[in-house]
Amino acid sequence: MSPAFGAMEVEHYSKGVLLEPFVHQVGGHSCVLRFNDKTICKPLIQREHQFYETLPTEMRKFTPQYEGVVSVSFEEDEDGNLCLIAYPLNGDHDNLENLDNSDCEPKSKLLRWTNKKTMLLESEKMSKEWVRQHRKEEKMKSHKLEEEFEWLKKSEVLYYTVEKKGNVSSQFKHHNPWSMKCHQQQLQRMKENAKHRNQYKFILLENLTSRYEVPCVLDLKMGTRQHGDDASEEKKANQIRKCQQSTSAVIGVRVCGMQVYQAGTGQLMFMNKYHGRKLSVQGFKEALYQFFHNGKYLRRELFESVIKKLTELKSVLEKQESYRFYSSSLLIIYDGKERQEVAVDSDPEDLEDLSEESSDESAGAYAYQPTANTVDVRMIDFAHTTCKYYGEDSVVHEGQDTGYVFGLQNLIDIIKEIRDESSE
Repeated sequence: MSPAFGAMEVEHYSKGVLLEPFVHQVGGHSCVLRFNDKTICKPLIQREHQFYETLPTEMRKFTPQYEGVVSVSFEEDEDGNLCLIAYPLNGDHDNLENLDNSDCEPKSKLLRWTNKKTMLLESEKMSKEWVRQHRKEEKMKSHKLEEEFEWLKKSEVLYYTVEKKGNVSSQFKHHNPWSMKCHQQQLQRMKENAKHRNQYKFILLENLTSRYEVPCVLDLKMGTRQHGDDASEEKKANQIRKCQQSTSAVIGVRVCGMQVYQAGTGQLMFMNKYHGRKLSVQGFKEALYQFFHNGKYLRRELFESVIKKLTELKSVLEKQESYRFYSSSLLIIYDGKERQEVAVDSDPEDLEDLSEESSDESAGAYAYQPTANTVDVRMIDFAHTTCKYYGEDSVVHEGQDTGYVFGLQNLIDIIKEIRDESSE
């Protein structure tokens, strides 16, 4: 590596934020990146950006919080390794400093935007050896990812063992093959366009998984129709075929991705969209059951909260005049890591001996209990959303999005079936 690049890297990192793969992305094809612990970013699509900026108040609790726009470019070293860096848009420094960058430390390669010389001096303390070691590690990771991608092509349901030492959530990095796949594809697209363009706009959104220690995530493609009004005939035919060959046409919802922590084995289970497309209605129901099962027992305590939030969302969408959420997804998220509690009559000294084995249903006085407000339900991906208030759309729809509402009702009914059958 040339000394010039090392100096350039340090200087750029002192002004921008190094974006990393968002390891809890379980579906979709757009690259989602980690900006910091509480914020993610994704390529800006004008229609989706417009949706977030004109979002009806009553829908805001069911979508990620929109936090602005950044400019993203990439750097390439002499070995061909790429990295994405986010910068303030048009020098909009003050607005973005309000974001929580408390976890952005130099050693983690995530630096706050700053014009202060003190930060640059601190950055210059990073030795050439650190930069060299960093690139060596990235090269090793790249080789490992290539092996994972080959595995991903052959396997639609994967299991990864999570090390139990230390914080479980800290072991997630580079485990999710789908997020790695999307990240690599985004880098390749930007590299191919480098001669013509190296400045991209990305939108900043709330990281919905940030408050969970071990996020279990279900990505559901909603609605009986997926193609937007502006889709080409080829795209339209392709999307119609996918719907007809999956549960989308029958019940208005299909599995697009899943990540579940198996407490019994300490493994993470991943299911991708290709497997989700093949599921029958019964298979879809079994996949939902699997999502709420931690490998030891069914998380029955989650059902009422999920059903309540889905029912509330359905009521909100039934009142939305003209909106169509084509190709939009719905996320259901809960924490796979449960909080330990001890029965009231237990000896306080027993707290020291409480172990993960006590999470079994027959654990006696000890039990694992979920944290409060542990389930989240959010709509995401609005690149093909349309509404008469947008103005420029050639097709104007009236009334509610019946396909989406149909899918929500069937989802609610199936979860109720699982709940009732499990209590018999």
